[in-house]
Amino acid sequence: MAVGLAVVGLGAGGGLVAGELDSPVFGLAQGPFAQDPACARLADRYPDRLGGTTRDRVTFEGLAVWGHGAVELRCGVNPPGPTTDACVSVDGVDWVWRETAGGGRKKLVTYGRSPAVEVSVAGSVAGLDAVLVEVSRLVAPIREGDKCLAGSGS
Repeated sequence: MAVGLAVVGLGAGGGLVAGELDSPVFGLAQGPFAQDPACARLADRYPDRLGGTTRDRVTFEGLAVWGHGAVELRCGVNPPGPTTDACVSVDGVDWVWRETAGGGRKKLVTYGRSPAVEVSVAGSVAGLDAVLVEVSRLVAPIREGDKCLAGSGS
């Protein structure tokens, strides 16, 4: 009987691991603060569609993916400190542009909010501005502590 239970347990565990390995976010790490309650509140409001793509099933806290990786969101990343990197304000949310490795992806992280939110958008997504507007609406309730642009926001 014990052997039978072990086989069933291994089969179930193997199925879970295989499901995660097949996940569109395999290799995308959670942020160190992904379990922050603000990330859970954000996750409750993820839209079904973003950037013209549908949301993929993701089981990791603080992560959301649309269009098989076309748009990736990580809540709970380390907030950036003072920076000389390019910054943009979208509907009162300041975003810092980050360098990315190839593929034409654009990566931005919120500035002055903790936990910080990172969004990465593939070059194939036609509406980066629309994605940033939508994600800024999601992020806006996270308490703001600082701005990277003087006079930006509300």
